[in-house]
Amino acid sequence: MALGIGDIWNLIIMQPIINSLIVLYSVLLQNFGLAIIGLTIVIRGLMYPLTTKQLHATKTMQALQPKLSELQKKHAKDKQKLAQEQMRLYKESGVSPAGCLLPMLIQLPIWIALYWSIIRVLAVVPEDFLGLSKYLYSWPVVYSMLPLGSGFLWLDLAVPDSWLVLPILVGGTMW
Repeated sequence: MALGIGDIWNLIIMQPIINSLIVLYSVLLQNFGLAIIGLTIVIRGLMYPLTTKQLHATKTMQALQPKLSELQKKHAKDKQKLAQEQMRLYKESGVSPAGCLLPMLIQLPIWIALYWSIIRVLAVVPEDFLGLSKYLYSWPVVYSMLPLGSGFLWLDLAVPDSWLVLPILVGGTMW
């Protein structure tokens, strides 16, 4: 029996994230907000090599910008010569124009899966719990923790009305 893309997505990404989130919830004082923060830290740690590679490529590309501007001015009328000179410059500096993009494309599905895992685990109606059951491992700790408490600080994370506060809170802390 062949697996579809959705089955592979669930097996490789969604199930481990959902179950890790539940286990962290049990370890971190049964606080869903702390579980999200803990899992985010773990994922950031696992993604650190890709993040550093992306940052290095971005800094190198920024350093090359003045030289690229010179090449564009010098070869403005000859696009083929411009492309050749740009490739030569990239080779000399040891950077690839796609070096910034590839690590981001690898990380993006994982962050999307984390978002959807949080939504799935916060099942607020009984039908959502039935859908959640297909993602769960048969670990005793996983089943003993359900349903999860959805409170974090003064917010109920399962209520969409409180979701507006979170972007404001994130924006304020980043600023």
